[in-house]
Amino acid sequence: MSTSLLDTSIQRVTVLGLGRFGGGLGVTRWWLDRGADVLVTDMASSDDLVDATTCLEGHARREHLRWRLGEHRVEDFTEADLVVANPAVAMPWEHEYLRASWDAEVPVTTEIALLVAQLDRSKVVGITGTAGKSTTAAMTHHVLGACGVPSVLGGNIGGSLLTSIGTTRHADAVVLELSSAMLWWLGATDDAPAGAPCWSPSIAVTTNIEANHVDWHGSEDHYRRCKAGLTRHQVDGDAHLQGDPGGDAIALCIPGRHNQGNARLALAAALRIADIDPQAAAASLASFTGLPHRLERIASDDGFHYFNDSKSTTPQATVLAIEAMDDPSRVHLVAGGYDKGVPLDAIARHGGELAGLYAIGDTGGDLAALAGGRDCGTLAEAVQRARQHMKKGDVLLLSPGCASWDQFENFQARGEAFRALISPQA
Repeated sequence: MSTSLLDTSIQRVTVLGLGRFGGGLGVTRWWLDRGADVLVTDMASSDDLVDATTCLEGHARREHLRWRLGEHRVEDFTEADLVVANPAVAMPWEHEYLRASWDAEVPVTTEIALLVAQLDRSKVVGITGTAGKSTTAAMTHHVLGACGVPSVLGGNIGGSLLTSIGTTRHADAVVLELSSAMLWWLGATDDAPAGAPCWSPSIAVTTNIEANHVDWHGSEDHYRRCKAGLTRHQVDGDAHLQGDPGGDAIALCIPGRHNQGNARLALAAALRIADIDPQAAAASLASFTGLPHRLERIASDDGFHYFNDSKSTTPQATVLAIEAMDDPSRVHLVAGGYDKGVPLDAIARHGGELAGLYAIGDTGGDLAALAGGRDCGTLAEAVQRARQHMKKGDVLLLSPGCASWDQFENFQARGEAFRALISPQA
């Protein structure tokens, strides 16, 4: 990242998309704090973005903030000093307004690129993968904190570390979850955008790479190249940890053989970035309670067992969730959602061993046909129909294997809707 994108000569900033996880909100606040005039443009309406807009309207420099909601205008992208794009914008190289910025020689960057430009990369653990990256990142952060190492956690896991950049810079370790889209913007591939920082973390961690996000990348090959590009700009002395390193079982309170692999990988990453006692580090994982919407057990007194795995947005993640259950023949699976262009065969192959499969969303019809399940349409209908077929001791597992955007704002909203259906008073 050119230092020119961080200096005070930047006065007019256009933020493209507030996004679902707080990156757009954080970078907008950050540029306002730096004295810039910021225009936020988003195709969503003010009603859809009411929480974020209310938050930003309370900023001390709100008179320097403008909104362009429900539309984009070319001049907002060609007359700015800088454009900050949301990484969720699919195939940005084809995006009409980003292309207009590049054609006008207006630099385009992202929140994550602005962040890494200010970090000591020797302190950074960057974690990517198709499944398990959020849990592995959170586990790594947990181990470091439990062993007395000041650590911060950020990136794709949500929020923005820009708004606490002082704390982040002074931490002994920074753990970043990095998506394939973020990696493209950081310079992971030959077709990376002009001005990409060409950055890799000192400690790179890859959980696994399976087909995903074809809708964003345009092809599975491009997705895989972006993931593999996590290490592209590493130098001598850096490290790349891949997959389960093997070893003894680790005492955990979250289910699943795959979480053993995540735990061993997180432990290896923590030991590489900090000088900590291996036994104490491993023991600390017993107190890791997991993340919301990731095989999260929902308390119930009706004799059934419920797990909210709404963060499962790939078929492989759903397979791992099924395999984490003691007896798949007693599992009633709710799966389906937004179509990312990824084949759902991996889920379908497990259909015959389940007690039932209840498909929802845009992919529901195809998934039900592939797996011999029921196409229920909505989450509420799927839960109702599953309960009609469940026996005492059975498991109802929400593990969609697809994104949520066809029916929900994000996977959190989908998981919270599931919780409300199971425990309305919770």
